[in-house]
This record gives sequence, C-alpha cells and structure tokens, in this order.
Amino acid sequence: MKELLPILPRPSRYLGSEWGATIKDPTTVTVRCALAFPDMYEIGMSYLGQKILSECINAHPQFWAERVFTPCVETAAILREHNTPLATLESDTPLGEMDVVGISLTHELCYTNVLYMLDLAGIPFRTADRDESHPLIIAGGGATFNAEPVAPFFDAMVIGDGEEAMPGVLACVEKAKEEGLSRDELLRNLINVPGIYIPSFFEDQGPDQPLKPLIEGYESIDKAVVDDLNKIDFPKGQTIPFNAIHDRLTMEIARGCTRGCRFCQAGMIYRPVRERSLENLDEILTEGLARTGYEETSMLSLSTGDFSALDTFFTQSFDKCASEQIAISLPSLRVGSLSEPIMERISSIRRTGATLAPEAGSQRLRDVINKGINEEELIEHVRLLFDNGWQGVKLYFMIGLPTETDEDLDAIVDLCLKVRDSAGRHLKRLQVSAAVSPFVPKPQTPFQWEPQCSYDEIYRKIGYLRDQFRRHKRISMRFHEPSMSSLEGVFSRGDRRLAEVVERAYELGALFSSWKDHLKLEPYKQAMEELNLSWDEYTGPRDPEGPLPWDHLSCGLTKKFLKAEHARALSEKITEDCRYGACRNCGVCEFDGRVSTLKEQAKTKDIRPKMVFTTRDQEGEQPPYSVEKPDLTVKGGHYRLWFEKNGPAAYLSQLELQDVFERAFRRAKLPLSFSAGFHPMPKLSFGMALPVGVASTAEWINVFFREDFEPTDIIKRLIPVMPEGLKPLKADRLSMGKKQPQAVEEVFELVLKKDAEQRINQWNTYLDSAEFKVEKRTKKGMKEMDVRPLVKESTKNGDTLTIVFDWRQRYMSPLALVMAVMKGISQLDFTLTKKAQRFD
Repeated sequence: MKELLPILPRPSRYLGSEWGATIKDPTTVTVRCALAFPDMYEIGMSYLGQKILSECINAHPQFWAERVFTPCVETAAILREHNTPLATLESDTPLGEMDVVGISLTHELCYTNVLYMLDLAGIPFRTADRDESHPLIIAGGGATFNAEPVAPFFDAMVIGDGEEAMPGVLACVEKAKEEGLSRDELLRNLINVPGIYIPSFFEDQGPDQPLKPLIEGYESIDKAVVDDLNKIDFPKGQTIPFNAIHDRLTMEIARGCTRGCRFCQAGMIYRPVRERSLENLDEILTEGLARTGYEETSMLSLSTGDFSALDTFFTQSFDKCASEQIAISLPSLRVGSLSEPIMERISSIRRTGATLAPEAGSQRLRDVINKGINEEELIEHVRLLFDNGWQGVKLYFMIGLPTETDEDLDAIVDLCLKVRDSAGRHLKRLQVSAAVSPFVPKPQTPFQWEPQCSYDEIYRKIGYLRDQFRRHKRISMRFHEPSMSSLEGVFSRGDRRLAEVVERAYELGALFSSWKDHLKLEPYKQAMEELNLSWDEYTGPRDPEGPLPWDHLSCGLTKKFLKAEHARALSEKITEDCRYGACRNCGVCEFDGRVSTLKEQAKTKDIRPKMVFTTRDQEGEQPPYSVEKPDLTVKGGHYRLWFEKNGPAAYLSQLELQDVFERAFRRAKLPLSFSAGFHPMPKLSFGMALPVGVASTAEWINVFFREDFEPTDIIKRLIPVMPEGLKPLKADRLSMGKKQPQAVEEVFELVLKKDAEQRINQWNTYLDSAEFKVEKRTKKGMKEMDVRPLVKESTKNGDTLTIVFDWRQRYMSPLALVMAVMKGISQLDFTLTKKAQRFD
C-alpha cells in the first residue's frame, strides 16, 4: 500500500511511522499478528484495547503485533484499481500473509466492515472456505459475548480479557507451525486456552434451538479473566497517532463495575471490579507522560468516580500535570462521585467537558434501571461544576426503557430545567444539553428478555421531547439515530441466521453503519426479506425459559441472578453496589467463600474484587485546594528550528505537525511557553504550509520556551525523540518579538519518474507564456488567477527541474501549480522537494 501514498486521501492514516510504533525484524519473529480495527484510523487509534493487546503481544520477542484499520471508500477504490491488497501499517505486509488477524468487535454495527477488510485483503469470508494458506481470523471485544451473527466468519473468538489469551493463541500458532499441524489440529489445541471459543465446534440447529456442541468436554466457554491488573504490563510508551478522536494518555485505573445498572452490558460482563494500585498508576502516569509527550491524560474505567482511591490518586497526580499544562479528563463519572477539591483542581488546568448520565428523568425509572442516584445528588454535583467555572453540562438519557411512560419523558425536560436553574443568573453562556439515545436490550444483562421499543414509537417519543425542549431557553436536545439503534438491536441478540444477512447487506453496499452519514438500513432490510427473516422477531421479547443464542458463552453471571435482577427492576427495587453493600451472589467471584461459576480459572486465579481501599476515599473530609499553579506564560527564549521533512513525514499536514512537535518538545524536556486565557495554547508557529506529499530539506518552526537553551542543546535533545522522517538540523535564536522574517522565495526540486519529455514540454510552454491562468477556490468561490509570475526561474538537469518560486505578490501551493501546468499528471509520476528558502 505504501507505494500508493501520494494518491491516497489522508495518507497519514496509513504511514505506520508514529512515535512509539513497534518495529521488529521479520526474520527474528515466529508469529506475526495483525490487530485489526473495523473502523477508520482516527477511531481505532482512540481504542485502548488495541494498545493493551499490542503491548502484551510485543512483550514476547518472537511475536509481532502490527496494526491495520478500515480504509475509507475512496482508498478502497484506489487499492482495487491498482490490485493492491490491504496491508499492515508497520511493515506494509498484506493481511493474507500474516499468521493471525485479530479483529476487535467493540459493537455490533461494524460487522459489514469486517467483511470489507477481509475482501480488501483477499481472504475468504467464511472459516469453512479457508485453508492452511490463510491466516487465522480471530475476534475479540465486548460484542463477542454474543457474536453469533458473525460466528461463521471467525476461526476463533476471545471471550473476556485478552492480555493472557492472545499470547496463548499465538503460542499455539507457533507450535502448529513448528510441528506442521493442520488447521483443524490447531483449532483443537486452541480450546485449551482459557476464553477461546471455536464457533465451528458448535452446530446450528435452527431458530429457538440451542447450538449443538461437537467436541466432548467443550460444551460451554467461560470468559478469560485477568485477576490482578497490576501483574499485566500496561502500555506506557503508547503509539502516538497523527490524528485520533481521543488523542491522550489513557490510563485504565480499574476494570469492571458492580454498580449493577440493569441495562449496561459492560457492567455485567467485566465483573469483578479490579483496581490498579496507586504505585502502579503513578508509574504509568509518570513514565507515560515522559515517553509520549501528551498534553492530556484520562483516568478511564467503567465508573471512574467509583475508584476507591480517586481523590488520593488525583491529588498526587495534580502537581505533575499542572506544571506542564496537562489536562486531566475524568470520563464515566457517576453523579456525586467527584469531591469539590478535585473539581477545583481540574478547573485550574484545562476544563474538559462535563458530562453526567442520569439515564432517566424520573426517580421511579432510575430505580427500575438501578442507576443508584437521586435528583438532589445530581443538582448538587452540577452546582459545584458551575461554581468552579464550567459554563455548560451534557446529560445523557435513554428512552424506550422498560416500563417507561410519557411522564418519564416529561421528567427529562424537568430535570434539565432544574440543572439549568441551579447555575444561578451569573453564567451568561450557560447551556444544558440532553443527549438522548434509544435503549437497546443487550445479552448477558437483566434486560436481555425485554422487547426493544419499536422504530415508530421511538420517533414519537423523540418528537414529543423536541416539542417540550423548544419551549425553553438554555436547554437543548440531541438524539442518537433511532435507525442505528434498531439495527444494533437486531444484531445484539441475533443468531447465526444473520450471517447471511451481513454478507448480503455488504454486497448491497452497507458500510460504516455506525456513522450517521453512512448508515443505510435498506441493504439490511432487503437482505432479511430475501432470507425470509423478521426484523421484529429479533427486536421483540424473549422467553425467559427458552434457549438464547449466547447460552454457551459464560461471563460468569448465573441466569438465576439475571432473572432476580429483572424481577427487582419490575418491582422498582434498588440493588446496592456489592463493593460496599451486600453480595447478591451473581456467580462471578469467590467473595466471602462463594464458589465462582468460572470453575477452571478459579483453580489458578483469585477471582474477587481487588480494591485499593475498602471504602471510597471521597467519602471523608478532603483537604482544601491550595496548590499554586506555575506561570506557564514566561518566555525564556525564542528560536527558529530548522528541520527536514522526508519519507513518511512528507505526508503529514501542518496541523498534524503541530501536535507532533508539541509532544516532541515535551519528550525532550523543552518547556513550552503558553498563551494566557481560558484555553492556553503553546506559543509556536510555522512558515507557509507545505502541501501534503511534498518533502523538504529546509522547513522551520518558531517556538518560545520558558527557559533559555543553547541552540545546539535543543537539537541534541530533539533528535532522539522525533518520528521517522523528521530530522532537526539547527536552531537559530530569534528576537522576543512575535513577528519574524518569512521567506519570499523558495527553491523546489521536481523529479519526473514517468513521461518526462511530455511533462517538460508542458513546463516549457508554461515558462514561455506571458500569462497562465488557473481557477483557484477562495472564500467567495472560484476565482481565476495568473500564476505565471509565481515562478522566477527554472533549470533542467535530465529528468529533474529546479524551480524558484516567488511569493512576494501571492502564494499558491507549489504542488497545485505543478499539477495545473502538467495536466493529466499523477502524483505517482513525480516527487517534489523543497530545497531552500530565501529571505529579503
């Protein structure tokens, strides 16, 4: 794929040259694994699970985990046009040549994207059609707790935690290669790895019938469990993406949640709660920031506010982050779980968005779903946010929940108004927004038997809410696309019959179904009609006494527990968090002498909650906020840093370069100066933007540091911390003024690789013309401009042109000018490199 970079849209998605990427010598590796994410790069690089698996696999010298993401449709068309298969980022190896392809199934709407990736790689969709020449195709992630709709496409699935399971799978593959085992023999060996599900070892007996086990002793699969997170290496030197939705040092502070929200699949399947120790977390934060240079960190778990040592960890981390303007994000916060001192500290660095999830507007419905919060706690939490400078808050709600009435919808609006009014009149930019999503019943939860609210009824509820919200100021509402939720509902509780639906929908053009602007229900509906399947059957209620497609996959919870919780929901009864309240004997852990249903793993693992403290440290008295924030606006020195931008770095945009340099400066311990104000920014600036795909041996960036450094010391510090293709050359001192000299002329070298004579003739025609007009897009639309004065001189040496551009009158992209003159030329046919800059 790399040879096509010049013509790929957003080529930085396919470089594989990010800081922190793992590169190994293929000749020293026995098993090669592609970790595939069935969505685009910027989504996949935000996913912590892939980073954790990569760390665990690459810790073994003989294994190599590389990355691959779903290309956009434009890139896919280019790959097909040039007969080029989908390949890994790090080594550009076609997926078909890998030993293992591990695909993350984080949600049900990515299923057609899985086939899209296999199609682009030239790998047969179904395991029945693959042989020893094909890689092993494995699934992992939360959706595997019922992935029957895609079971025929996977040779194996990892159910549960993958940190130990995936290296175990690769060890089996290594052994199979050494001993020359058949594919079937390899699969039989894999059943000995905890958490591994082989779909082909279970036979589909039709609707409303349990799957038939084909291997004696392999009738059900228990999830894999890591019983102590502190024993597993966490990725500190994470691969730094060139562009990602969530681009920060993400720390998993805990795994699992026992709050017991009855709609929440993750809270059920990832039990028990396991917290990392304060010592482990401090090491991850300190080393992670030093090795990555990130300007933001996130303390992640299913319920971060319930981490028993949150105040202690946050307080000990705060100084470290405040001293370098590093923001701290606390996602997944439960109402009332943040102390006032934490809010004060967060607001003094950078205020990230404030989001809370009441999930339901009325207390009655919150009790049905076991949310465990009340209105008074929510209003007090929000009041503290507003008192500490937040101007707005987002509240997450679900609609279509079991037992919901229109009175519960009215309560959503009423709660938003109370939140708005709690701010007082002093907040001029106040905005309270409600994000509303349709409820989707999920497997392995107490609501797995409930029907999903119909498509028409959900739209009625949304319309009802919109009418209510329109009547009020400073509250707004957004909603999740109901058609997306409806499709998710079909697959979340689906069976193997849906595999044909996935295939047919893909043939009909269904792709990126989790993207609102790409979602199309028609291909799925047509496929179901052709196969005589009923949409309503899959979204309808399930018989609590009947078989379910996922009965053979155990997350550790007993059906007795799930039924009891379902009954408590209908009785509007709350179940306490078993970390701090009574144990409800869910079946997962061995707390207080109980026997875990995960019997085989319980023989060697200690499956029970692992807490830092026995009670939440937010419950007691907290010290007042007293930390003095350092002055980050100090200017100790101003420098112009010259650098080369070659190889893969040529495909980085200037916006991407800014993040690359900011993080490199942090890694090099070169303290940046920041602007003042609500959202401080590092004081750095570039010259004229170099077009993507154009290389340079003469680029510069101006930067203010808080300390004075010798120019040679700056370069010495930067060289070892720069990504491939970015080479620091020298540093010049500048005056402390903001305005600095800009180039008026630039020298470029154009090397023609194809049809050189024709292209040189076109160039000479341009040089001989008195004027050469092209259309250029401006803010006011297309405008014609004469670009002949922009070239001062040009010399030819064989198939190479040396061009001097003159920017005194105006600037135009050199790449765009060359392609306008040499009509019909492809960016595959030449290279363009900046060689020098000239100043008056």
